[in-house]
Amino acid sequence: MDSTYEYGRIAKLAESLRQAAITPEIIARIMEGGEAIGRDSKPQEKAEWMRQAMLRMDSLLDVETRRAVREACACCLGGKRAQLAEGIAKAGGSLAERIHVANETKYVFGHSVTLQDDGTVLVAFAPEGQERYGCPCLPKAREPLSVTYCYCCGGHVKHHLQAALGRKLSVKVLSSVLSSGGKQPCTFEFTLAEGGGSP
Repeated sequence: MDSTYEYGRIAKLAESLRQAAITPEIIARIMEGGEAIGRDSKPQEKAEWMRQAMLRMDSLLDVETRRAVREACACCLGGKRAQLAEGIAKAGGSLAERIHVANETKYVFGHSVTLQDDGTVLVAFAPEGQERYGCPCLPKAREPLSVTYCYCCGGHVKHHLQAALGRKLSVKVLSSVLSSGGKQPCTFEFTLAEGGGSP
């Protein structure tokens, strides 16, 4: 992790940008002011820095690149979540059967995992229709963030769902707490990648 940035989420973003071979000049523009945000900074300050950084990413990087950068920022890829996802894979079964078990594994996949008629898989972190939704990653965000930020969570779910299903997936964020200002739940759509082989 880059020691320039004390706050882990910011250091991870810098690392992910470098791994994506973004030019140093563009990285510097995206990361502007990140060194001033520390672990002990106020949650509102962290959220506002991320909001501005995502706006800079949106203006400086193409859609696929910024999504890939944020997916690479995913956290919680090991531990109990990984064990549960691997357990689904080891048990085997058809795609529909594995999705059924994933749906029951709330600790990893949130509220629901469902196979759609068009073959996509929807993962929702909360039921629709609630009055208000909260984000555990940036609970004190005062203004909506670009949906770009939420591809880190998309990458987290993708990692474990690929392991559970034994299939390569691509992810699209359909809605998120942060991009909607708490009005919509986080919902991700997964498509089986071309070839659909092992992740």
